[in-house]
Amino acid sequence: MKKLLLLFILVSSSLFAQKNSIINQLNWLPNSHSFWVNEQNNVVVYDVDKLDKNKTVLTKEQLKTSGFEGVIEELVWNETKTKVLVYTNSKKVWRANTKGDYWCFDLETGKGKQLGANLEKSSLMFAKFSSDNENVAYVSKHNIYIENLNSGKITSLTTDGTDKIINGTFDWVYEEELAARDGFRWSPDGKSIAFWRVDATETKFHLMINNTDALYPFIVPVEYPKAGEKPSSVKIGVIDVASLKTNWLNIPGEPDNNYLVRMEWVANQEVMVVQLNRHQNQATLYNCNTQSGKANVIYQEKSDTWIDVFDISSGVYDGFPCQFVDNGKAFLWSSDADGWMHIYKISIDGKKKELITTQGFDAYFKAYNDKTKSVYYIASPKDATQRYLYETNLNSKKTKRVTPEVYVGTNNYEFSTDGTYAKHLNSSINRNFNIRLVSLSNHKKVLPLEADVFTEPNRDFSLEKFKVTTVDGIEMDGIMAKPLDFDPNKKYPLFFYVYGEPMASVANDMPYFNDFIELLIPKGYIGIAMDNRGTPVLKGTQWRKCIYKNIGIINTRDQAMAAKEILKWNFIDTDRVAVHGWSGGGAVTLNLMFQYPEIYKTGVAIAAVTDQHFYDNIYTERYMGLPTESEASYIQASPVTHAKNLKGNLLYIHGTGDDNVHYKNAEVLINELVKYDKMFDLMIYPNRTHGIYEGEGTSKHLSDTFVKFIEKNCPPGAK
Repeated sequence: MKKLLLLFILVSSSLFAQKNSIINQLNWLPNSHSFWVNEQNNVVVYDVDKLDKNKTVLTKEQLKTSGFEGVIEELVWNETKTKVLVYTNSKKVWRANTKGDYWCFDLETGKGKQLGANLEKSSLMFAKFSSDNENVAYVSKHNIYIENLNSGKITSLTTDGTDKIINGTFDWVYEEELAARDGFRWSPDGKSIAFWRVDATETKFHLMINNTDALYPFIVPVEYPKAGEKPSSVKIGVIDVASLKTNWLNIPGEPDNNYLVRMEWVANQEVMVVQLNRHQNQATLYNCNTQSGKANVIYQEKSDTWIDVFDISSGVYDGFPCQFVDNGKAFLWSSDADGWMHIYKISIDGKKKELITTQGFDAYFKAYNDKTKSVYYIASPKDATQRYLYETNLNSKKTKRVTPEVYVGTNNYEFSTDGTYAKHLNSSINRNFNIRLVSLSNHKKVLPLEADVFTEPNRDFSLEKFKVTTVDGIEMDGIMAKPLDFDPNKKYPLFFYVYGEPMASVANDMPYFNDFIELLIPKGYIGIAMDNRGTPVLKGTQWRKCIYKNIGIINTRDQAMAAKEILKWNFIDTDRVAVHGWSGGGAVTLNLMFQYPEIYKTGVAIAAVTDQHFYDNIYTERYMGLPTESEASYIQASPVTHAKNLKGNLLYIHGTGDDNVHYKNAEVLINELVKYDKMFDLMIYPNRTHGIYEGEGTSKHLSDTFVKFIEKNCPPGAK
């Protein structure tokens, strides 16, 4: 009996450990709360309600038998979950690995075959099933194809795709700034495909030079419309699969002076399209008839600044911004027009608009459960550094906080597609990341089976939160990092980490700091990260959008004025003050070094926008307006304008293969510093992109360069 009991314990422990490990890997299936995990190239499906009855639906032996080569990177399921597309051998397209090979498997027979076998290897994008499971559509080299799963026949639905004519996907700037990648949608009945067509013929190339990968240099062209340049011409067509005829939607407005940012089918012959005007301060929702092409305005919203059609606060930008409810008779729409980000219910004809989240705090939509009529959103009424899940019932309007009090700090949720369960990730400045699978109805934990264990972060420094009020009356949240042997009676060098633009926040209730500065804190530095006005924190519309036409101006002043208050602290050595930022944060770093040299003695700026005119039109015009309207602001915001004021120790770093913030920014800045005989340090990484990580030894070299420069010019240690 004892042996049997011991065996039971061992088997049970092994089973528990297996169930706990699947949380990290889970991927939700469509229209359900089932999920799949990849267990060494075996696809195992779990139903959250029946975790003990998991099912291996595709084995590595079946993959091998079919001739499959590679590893499972993603799966695309049909609606009935009887077939699956396996994505592998992927390659990067600008930011993400969105082209590769697809294999189709019938889960009932276990048999599979490669799709697009006669097309270029690793060139297929965004493959998806038709509703009748007869065909799969995908993009290859800017054309859309369908492949019949029975006959294997491949039909080209578009034939004009080139480097400049882009069907079914997007150009660089749509991908970078609108998170637009997958550019086509099957109709509900599987008889039509709606798709974006981008004509970048008039969009100028930014030419990058690759000096390292061949005997002679060669040019890498990037379609890149800079601030003030017109966008690519974009329109939406609907292809009838049987006749191959394309109808174009007659959406008002010049196709090269507006943005068609999102599109979704709402019926077999109706497509809803979200359009932003060039200034991105007017959003219009159209209901388009796919036969006649007629576009009817459903709803329109205007702003004095800009309109966000995706959730910048969480870094999740994809997905359609309208959640359909009431059997398609209405949809949920997020807007911060009344001073807070709120969720509204709008009738499908646009005639009725109802406020769902009525509280005086920001509410960022996350998920909807159609059965319970629960609207889930992230909010933090009391502390903008934190994130909690809330719920409002669509019918009763009752609101409650879903995240229990024990999960203090930052909470992120990955929701099942039916809105009943979620993967929940919790952390804080003093608590390491911890994860669980929960039921959303009561936040009851499903996995892991053991009680929650909260551990301290594995780090050699401490973190604490603080607030500071500037001379302008602006209260800013901050995170401070200290060495473990901190002595308040000594004076320490101070290192600021900055970003400061509308796309990210840095003062978050999370357990880690900036990677580079983390290396220096244990050596005797104080690290500070603060969020100025204009950052996407949950402090209301005025906080986030007062930076309109003031990027590089308001954020620079807020950071400097807050720094002045911090320099009054007794344990700060005001002669040893450094600052670092990357990309937009690199621009803020330069502006701080140039405009407030009495504060910031040392700085490291990486891949910075040195002139606002040089960055892409969608991002820059969204927050700064067009250059023709805001030229004075463009000039004042640009670090090159102030470069002549450099007094401290500056290290500037850039990669020559940066397709995002071009190396041109570095050379223009260098010229300006040379012009005024300003001494500085420079590290250029040949053919590296915006992240500066490619190539053997690059990351370590970058880190070592950073640390060595700081230790030389802003020496470590308390005094």
